Amino acid sequence: MARKARARRHWWPLTAKLDGILFALAGVSGLWLAYLLLIEGVRPGWPMLLLVVFWVVFTYLVLPRLHRILTRLYVPGYFIGRTRTTDGLLGDPVNLALMGTEAQVHAAMLAGGWIRADDLTSSSTRRMIAATVSRRSYPEAPVSPLLLFDRQQDFAYQQEVGGSTSQRHHVRFWRCPDGWLLPGGYRVDWLAAGTYDRAVGLSLFTFQITHKIEANTDIERDHILSEERGAAGAKTASSTSASKTERCWASM
Repeated sequence: MARKARARRHWWPLTAKLDGILFALAGVSGLWLAYLLLIEGVRPGWPMLLLVVFWVVFTYLVLPRLHRILTRLYVPGYFIGRTRTTDGLLGDPVNLALMGTEAQVHAAMLAGGWIRADDLTSSSTRRMIAATVSRRSYPEAPVSPLLLFDRQQDFAYQQEVGGSTSQRHHVRFWRCPDGWLLPGGYRVDWLAAGTYDRAVGLSLFTFQITHKIEANTDIERDHILSEERGAAGAKTASSTSASKTERCWASM
């Protein structure tokens, strides 16, 4: 048994190193391909179309790999109050914490006039792009996945502004692992990141098309709390669902 345990300990580091080497080679290969496309595309005529291919390869293949490599080196793995993107970049700050069951969270959000966002799929992505380009409403538009506790959000809610997907309030929720405590020793059931999408544009870090959020996320946190406490206060004291909603949001 001891011999098998020692062999297993030697095997996993070897596979991890091999994975890292192949990951780095893929990144270098993608960078070289992007360079070739750029060189070939800077010519008059139809080769200029290769610049579009260069942007796609560089933005969605090379940069994400580079960011994930840098994240492994420089970003700590413990909780620092920030989410991460799937590319490894730091994402939205965590600005809400609450106690309660999942049913209570859903009841609280629905009572506050929020709409649950669709899961991110190829179908919902196409629908959101079409709605954004045509400036149509899509109240259930999906939000991009952000990672906390090494997994993406359990669900998200949002409120459109002006009937457009370009501007919206939204909040993502993550269930905390069993026994997990906030810094200071406080126990909570859920963490959430509430932000406001102010426009659609290019990310300065990835050059991908994405939503740009309002920098002062404290304003969005206060907006969410105000909406939920107002909805809870509007319920009658005899309502069971109202009392559950008040307990859920009063603990934030």
